[in-house]
Amino acid sequence: MNLLYSNDQKGQYPTSWYAATARPLPPCAELKGETRADVCVVGGGFTGLSAALHLAEAGFDVVLLEAHRVGFGASGRNGGQLGSGQRRDQEELEAMLGRDAAHRLWDLGEEAKQLVRDLVAKHAIDCDLKPGIAWTGFGKRDTTHLHDYAEKLQRDYGYDQISALSPQEWSDICPSPAYDGAVLDMGAGHLHPLNFALGLARAAIEAGVRIYEQTPVHHIEQGAKPVLRTEHGRVSCDHVVLACNGYLGGLNRKVAARVMPINNFVVATEPLGAEAAKVLTRDIAVCDSKFVVNYYRMSADGRLLFGGGESYGYRFPRDITATVRKPMTEIYPHLKDVQIDYAWGGTLAITMKRLPFVARIAPNILNASGYSGHGLGTATHCGMVMAKAIQGDAEGFDTMSALPVPAFPGGPAFRSPLLVLAMSWYAMRDRLGL
Repeated sequence: MNLLYSNDQKGQYPTSWYAATARPLPPCAELKGETRADVCVVGGGFTGLSAALHLAEAGFDVVLLEAHRVGFGASGRNGGQLGSGQRRDQEELEAMLGRDAAHRLWDLGEEAKQLVRDLVAKHAIDCDLKPGIAWTGFGKRDTTHLHDYAEKLQRDYGYDQISALSPQEWSDICPSPAYDGAVLDMGAGHLHPLNFALGLARAAIEAGVRIYEQTPVHHIEQGAKPVLRTEHGRVSCDHVVLACNGYLGGLNRKVAARVMPINNFVVATEPLGAEAAKVLTRDIAVCDSKFVVNYYRMSADGRLLFGGGESYGYRFPRDITATVRKPMTEIYPHLKDVQIDYAWGGTLAITMKRLPFVARIAPNILNASGYSGHGLGTATHCGMVMAKAIQGDAEGFDTMSALPVPAFPGGPAFRSPLLVLAMSWYAMRDRLGL
């Protein structure tokens, strides 16, 4: 079963609040016939669009192939949270990789946030970029850990944008009975992800990138001059950038063995009006400490955008609204009868250690994927990192490609029958800190 078409209609964005409020980009034509480029980018999300934009600005002739529409996948459906650091926290990275490597990864995470801010400013991307993400705990143990971590970032990393909030201070911002205290990171942020992706696409087109939509790649012939084959065309090039994340399918077995697709779900309520003050009193985004994390924020038009729930099969649940309403009402019981105006799912990708898989698949084929729910800044940054590597500056690429990303048990050949089993095994390892 092909995840590109399992839950969505060809060439159409999902019926999300993001799609309903997007600044639409006219469709790009499908590739028909043969063309040539310096670089061919596969995938029109944050990674691919950033890579294409940076390469074109450096003078490369770039073709980008997207199976549906630019921003169609996780890049246009996610929670819109621009987090600090990497998906794993700095304590975990220090234990795993050593302090020097962990500090370098922190610096790259800071670069990623700044890159997003710079791209928004440089290209005048209208995507409601705002500062502030809070991480909140269920009970004193979680809150103590969060407060200790904030102190560590201040002490060891010189990061002064994060502060600890007492239960009362957090309740003043988020009057939910479910939580204890929190930490507030004002160096992080949130935005409208689909509008950000569409803004990157506009900038890429203006820089000379040739974008072809509804053009899935069926096969890549490796070699000194790779050839990418699609249903009605082919691209010959010098370099390939794989930026497919959860929608890679069987295009490359090495990547597929290490990057596993999973599904996540989001709803948008009706505008809450005065009830919004019972949800959040500040315009920030929130993540909590559950293993399957809840994440949410208020939209520009006063709706609660709430993400929660995961599935590890290929199909979305029949009733996404019910899937997400359950965790939403655990946090906000007073919203049990609120109307849900939009409900959608999306496919992201994880790795065994929840670190991105950045790799040179062949001398002239680069990949970045597996952002594990931390993709907004990291994916955009990895696109730039790959663009620089193609230009001969591989410092950032080499740092990211050195991350340990083992294959999932069974490998890509057994992906379908072992998907749920592997995820259960992975969840157990993660809980045990392995």
